[in-house]
Amino acid sequence: MVSYFIPRGRFLMKAGNWRQVHQKHQQQAQQQSVRWPLIKSFRQSFSQKVAPNDTKVEALIKTPNQFGKQQTRTPPSVNSKRQQDLQKQRLNIWLRWTGLLLKWAPVGICVFGAIEWQLHKQSVVRDQLPHTASEFQSKVYCSLPLRLLSRAWGWLAACYIPENLRPFIYGMYSNAFGVNIEEALYPDFKHYNSLSEFFTRPLKDGVRPIDAAAPLVSPADGKVLHFGAASKSLIEQVKGVNYSLIDFLGPASWVEGKTIKEEDYAESIKHKKDGTTNLYQCVIYLAPGDYHRFHSPTEWQAELRRHFTGELLSVSPKIATWLPGLFCLNERALYLGQWKYGFFSYTAVGATNVGSMQFVMDEQLKTNRWVGWKTRRGYEELALDEKKILKKGDLVGLFNMGSTIVLLFEAPSNFQFNIEAGQKIKVGEPLGHII
Repeated sequence: MVSYFIPRGRFLMKAGNWRQVHQKHQQQAQQQSVRWPLIKSFRQSFSQKVAPNDTKVEALIKTPNQFGKQQTRTPPSVNSKRQQDLQKQRLNIWLRWTGLLLKWAPVGICVFGAIEWQLHKQSVVRDQLPHTASEFQSKVYCSLPLRLLSRAWGWLAACYIPENLRPFIYGMYSNAFGVNIEEALYPDFKHYNSLSEFFTRPLKDGVRPIDAAAPLVSPADGKVLHFGAASKSLIEQVKGVNYSLIDFLGPASWVEGKTIKEEDYAESIKHKKDGTTNLYQCVIYLAPGDYHRFHSPTEWQAELRRHFTGELLSVSPKIATWLPGLFCLNERALYLGQWKYGFFSYTAVGATNVGSMQFVMDEQLKTNRWVGWKTRRGYEELALDEKKILKKGDLVGLFNMGSTIVLLFEAPSNFQFNIEAGQKIKVGEPLGHII
């Protein structure tokens, strides 16, 4: 009997110890659940998603040790699966929020833009002003990556095109933009290795006769956007839309003697101060289908070059009518000098998709260079050591796509234009005459 009860008593004593350990474990678990309710709820929600096979695996690995105790061990596969499930839950939450933002943020931006557009339109109509862009609209337009796109287009236009594809590509372009290939020096499409070569194609001799009697002729093929007097600090780029003369030309550092105020700028840059001359301007827009080379409109001498690194916004007539100060914002190469009547300036304005502007008389100038993500507003100035004397009709340079030529010159008060706004004009045709 003694030998029978002793082992059983030990077993009962051991079971009592197990009960005490189990009760302590439950108390600790309850305390932790009170301290960390979020962890408890997460464990409960997570444990509900565990597959039943995982619970069977956990039950099977409960093995007694040498002292008669049981240990619960979780296999590595179960831990890795739990981590994967947790990562998927976090990813789903992130995708849900990002999807919500991507779905509704553009809608909100469009609604805000439409409201701002209507409010600005109402204010313009109320004040009886031309419908031009507001400051906010111009900033949004200037923030577009048009300069980067223009560099990409310039690279694409310079790429080699297989000879078999050239008639098809150039033919479609000619039909779309009205290119007269018969005027070109090489009318065969297969002669041009790239789009850039096709854009800057030379013309046959005699196709553009130069009017010898006119004091000033058209420097390029294009459309006349605006012309007229420029006797004030603000001059018109198109009818009703102005730009600042000092912002366009820059400070008149070539005028010695005194500091020039903005309101006196137009009068101070004239060579003759006796009132017998006035400042005039003429703006000619080159469309994509036009002849892309530009020439000298008269005999004049270039003395100073300024390169303004700015935006590459579109200079189409619609944008020029909508955006004030467009020519002051865009990149441009400005040549200052004189002709027989006084002050003379010749400006080539860059535009969207213009990969570069090349100048025959100034091969060192490189336009549309990489200037970083933030567009610079300054300019580089170079005094031309060798005075460049250009005769009427001489080749000045070329555009890789359509752009704009701005002439600003001093002429006698009886000078009169014989052109109209919106008129198509070609190289060598007269711009005006002196009565």
